[in-house]
Amino acid sequence: MDPATEFEALRPLLFSIAYRILGSVTEAEDAVQEAWLRFARSSVEPHAVRSFLSTTVTRIAIDVLRSARIRRETYVGPWFPEPLLTDPYEDPARSAELADSVSMAALLLLERLSPLERAVFVLREVFGFDFPDVAAAVGRSEAACRQLVVRARRHMAEGRPRFEADRHARDALADRFFDALRDGDVAALQDLLAADVTVAGDGGGKTPQLAHPVFGAAHVARLIGTVFPRMAQASVTLRRRDVNGQPGAIAYDRTGRVLHSLALDILDGQVQTIRIVLNPDKLGHVGPVADAWAVDREVRGVTRGW
Repeated sequence: MDPATEFEALRPLLFSIAYRILGSVTEAEDAVQEAWLRFARSSVEPHAVRSFLSTTVTRIAIDVLRSARIRRETYVGPWFPEPLLTDPYEDPARSAELADSVSMAALLLLERLSPLERAVFVLREVFGFDFPDVAAAVGRSEAACRQLVVRARRHMAEGRPRFEADRHARDALADRFFDALRDGDVAALQDLLAADVTVAGDGGGKTPQLAHPVFGAAHVARLIGTVFPRMAQASVTLRRRDVNGQPGAIAYDRTGRVLHSLALDILDGQVQTIRIVLNPDKLGHVGPVADAWAVDREVRGVTRGW
């Protein structure tokens, strides 16, 4: 098998590793491309191509994450991962772990870990790498990696997200939620929301957004049940998509450009969290990006801040 064919066969795995470490589609794609360049330039054929490329992309991602964390310290407002509509890597034996680990809730938990802890956790707990391969990937001893995994597991366990196990029930509830959202049915929305539900938006200071997260079923239902119908009057449309493995939607302006993504966490028959990514820098991989300020001006009746 020629190098390009070998690399393309492993590209889904490499991207999925990099995305979970970085929380960014564009940075993960760049990391995978850099791994290919190093692979193609290598004068020595690796003994195990999968291990070589996994190690390469992991080390690139760790370096990128270290600089990204500094930028995120000065980020304006809540920081959310870039929305992922399709995870290219599939492994039937680990489908549950893969789906949960790509959720926004899980990625936000991973943000609490150090870059090394995050990389080791992703390789070992998500993708099932053996400790010798994990150790080789991060340049640490097996004993050190075992300690890193223990610490990472403890941190993740403290806030590990839980999701509706019945996917049919989850999707049916999401359909009811989006129907009520389009209709502006505040009462129906409130019935579908958990008592302590939260809605928050990530605009990065580059687009109209919520000034602060909003809490509580009554407040959230009234807010979204008012805002979204008014946006619809400006020809903003919502198209149902899974976002980071959970029910969600993509909002488009009247020209078909991407306005924002919306992802739901659903558990016990209720919506627990609503996360909206509005930062245009995080939406370019989804499609051409809308002018959110123009949409905001068009919808004069909408409460400022979206």
